[in-house]
Amino acid sequence: MRNVIKAAIVALVIALATPLAAQDFDAGMEAYQRGDYTAALSAFRPLADQGLADAQVSLGLMYAGGHGVAQNSAEAVRWYRKAAEQGDAAAQRFLGGMFDIGQGVPQDYVQAHMWLNLSANQGNENATSNRDIVEGKMTQAQFDEAQKLAREWKPK
Repeated sequence: MRNVIKAAIVALVIALATPLAAQDFDAGMEAYQRGDYTAALSAFRPLADQGLADAQVSLGLMYAGGHGVAQNSAEAVRWYRKAAEQGDAAAQRFLGGMFDIGQGVPQDYVQAHMWLNLSANQGNENATSNRDIVEGKMTQAQFDEAQKLAREWKPK
């Protein structure tokens, strides 16, 4: 009986927290779109720290573009990676792009292709075209390794 009560409390907390997180994220997006980057950062940061992939991608974009924060490619990569590892297609595309050009990380076509391929497999058309461009820069061995990594990849 005690376990049933604990499960019910946990379910209630999750049910109540999800709409609040969505409202906070939406408020952050509205602030970002009107150029109020301070308010956007204040909304996104706690959500990103809690593991919300959309907020992590948004922070990555802010750091990549220097919107309300000092431009920092390595920090953008850090946030993209957190969301990409959860399976977020947009983050996977952005992370793949960073590896392709060596921005915030050493240039690595294998990693670029793997992340872009994962995103493309979720229907991200931009990732598909970017992946195909990266493929043209790779050796057969690099391509084979990227394919292997993509097949073995599991979200965290």
